[in-house]
Amino acid sequence: MPEGDTVYRSATNLDAALAGAVLTRCDIRVPAFATVDLTGETVEAVVPRGKHLLMRIGAVTIHSHLKMEGSWHLYRHGSRWKRPEYQARAILETADWVAVGFDLGMLDIVPREAEDSVVGYLGPDLLGPDWDPDAALENLLADPGRPVGLALLDQRVMAGLGNVYRAEVCFLRGVLPTRPVGEVEHPEKLVDLAHRLIHANKDRAERTTTGNLRGQTSWVYGRAGRPCSRCGSRIEEGELGDSELQLRVTYWCPTCQR
Repeated sequence: MPEGDTVYRSATNLDAALAGAVLTRCDIRVPAFATVDLTGETVEAVVPRGKHLLMRIGAVTIHSHLKMEGSWHLYRHGSRWKRPEYQARAILETADWVAVGFDLGMLDIVPREAEDSVVGYLGPDLLGPDWDPDAALENLLADPGRPVGLALLDQRVMAGLGNVYRAEVCFLRGVLPTRPVGEVEHPEKLVDLAHRLIHANKDRAERTTTGNLRGQTSWVYGRAGRPCSRCGSRIEEGELGDSELQLRVTYWCPTCQR
C-alpha cells in the first residue's frame, strides 16, 4: 500500500533518473491537462512531500498522489511495461528513460510558485527536511477527543502515515485506535515511533514493522482472525473514519491494546 515511504522511494528513483535531463516526450492523460506539453523542458528535481510527489519541470510542478492503486515506473526505451497502457495517466520521456505514472489517484500541474496550493496544508513531513516532532505533537493534541487512529491518518497532523502504519503504531504503543488522543499516555512516544518506523523502511523494497523481512512483516495489519504474536489473542478488524465515506479498515489486538 502506498504510504510515505513508498512515495519517498519513488521520488528518489525518479530524481536519480530524470533530474537534469530534458524531456523528449510529455503525454498527460488527464482531461484538464491533456494539452500541456513540457517537451524540451528540463527536469529540475523530483521530491516527495508526505504521500505526494512533486516533479519540478521548467516553470511548473507536476503534482501526483498515488492513492490506493497508483505507482510510478521507470523503463528503458523499448522495454515492456509491467502494467497495461490504458492505466497510464502520465508518460514522460528523456533520452535515457521512460517514466510512467499508472492509475494516479490525483494529478495536477501548477506553477512552481503555487506548490502550496496542493501541498501547503500538510503537517511536518515524517521523511522530509521540515520534520518537526514538536509541531507534529502539537497538531496531534489539537483535538483531544478525536480517536487516535483518525488523528494519525490526518495528513495535516504529520504527513506520510497511511493505514498500515496507523495500525502498527497503535499496536506497538498498546492503544486502541478508537482511544481519544487526550487519553493516550505519552503521545510524544507515538510521534517518535511513527518517525522511527517509517524512517527505518524508507529505503526498503518490502516494508516491515516487526523487523522480520522474510516472514511476518506486520503485527496486526492484514492479520484479522490470526493469533497475536505477543499474546495469542485473535486479531480483530473493523472500520474507522470521520464519516461514512471516509471509513478505512483497521486492525488491533483486543488484549495488547487497551
